[in-house]
Amino acid sequence: MKSTVAVRYATNTLAGPLLEFHRLNELLMPRPLSSFSHRVLDWFEQHGRQGLPWQQNPTSYRVWVSEIMLQQTQVAMVIPYFEAFMTRFPTLRALADAEQDQVLARWSGLGYYARARNLHRAAQILRDDFGGRFPGDFDAVVSLPGIGRSTAGAILSLSQGQHHAMDGNVKRVLARFFAVPGWPGSASVMAELWHYAEQLTPKNRVAGYNQAMMDLGSGICTRSRPRCNDCPLHKDCAAHVAGMQSEFPGKKPRKIVPVREVQMLLLSNNGGEVLLQRRPPSGIWGGLLSLPELPMDEDAAAWCRSRLGLKVVERKRWAVLRHTFSHFHLDISPVALTMESPVDCVMDGAEWLWYNGATEAGLPAPVTRLLARWTHNEMNATQE
Repeated sequence: MKSTVAVRYATNTLAGPLLEFHRLNELLMPRPLSSFSHRVLDWFEQHGRQGLPWQQNPTSYRVWVSEIMLQQTQVAMVIPYFEAFMTRFPTLRALADAEQDQVLARWSGLGYYARARNLHRAAQILRDDFGGRFPGDFDAVVSLPGIGRSTAGAILSLSQGQHHAMDGNVKRVLARFFAVPGWPGSASVMAELWHYAEQLTPKNRVAGYNQAMMDLGSGICTRSRPRCNDCPLHKDCAAHVAGMQSEFPGKKPRKIVPVREVQMLLLSNNGGEVLLQRRPPSGIWGGLLSLPELPMDEDAAAWCRSRLGLKVVERKRWAVLRHTFSHFHLDISPVALTMESPVDCVMDGAEWLWYNGATEAGLPAPVTRLLARWTHNEMNATQE
């Protein structure tokens, strides 16, 4: 039986100082860590997810793509994107040889488009500098665009059986088990969690163990309402024993989310095409085709005349569409316009495109929704 002295002291006497709880817990509550991985693997055999598409033929390339897609995105959403991506780019070389627009088109709707651009750039580096092979060296993997330490560890452990991995779900499991206070994004907390991860990861069956830890974090040791009684580690989990699961891991410091406002122009020509503009290669929606944007206080018709040399007629202003990023809200005011007649119109083919829906291109999610609505409205208008 495990002593509960530390838990009682922490909850009754310290009344909340999590760091002291953590230190006292380490001193007074030694755990049978030798059985940690065995319990996790036994649980995985019965309850873990073993039929995910990237687990079938888990090459480094397939696992790499899945891990990039899974960054900040739920498994259920990733599965159809992963399968479509693998159909279009079945090999690393196929991805490297593709045009960026083709890659972004298969990413449209998944969000965080820098992931797709980095994935494409990394594939080109692997083609040009690594002979088209995914490296087995940890430092070489970390040097690739878009791959940090946790992602590199996950790729190499799940595809090559190497001895490292820790994603956000694993951090949560370890933070609760050892009652590690603080936000896992901070350097000191991350270092401590990596220490535990390296200490506990078995020498054999690494891929299964790391997948099991990820599954525990995503399905059992969830951020809210964890299912502790279904966890194979709950009897020795410091947070569970103390009834302090909600305190670990520490939360990221809250910031006020700002709101930005912008007009987006749905400018159509006589052929029923809508004008799109290529966004800069970096930043929000970098490299994607989007609707032209302008500040809220700028006149849309005047902007089209001075910027594009087009005489337009404003048809309608739609209700504001809010799109939320990780660090701000974007309130989009759509403006539907029709080109009346060209006036010295010069369109740069690299920056501008008349879009009819047939072009393979990466589009931001709100732009896709606005174009779908515009198409629906046009079809209804034609039928009337």
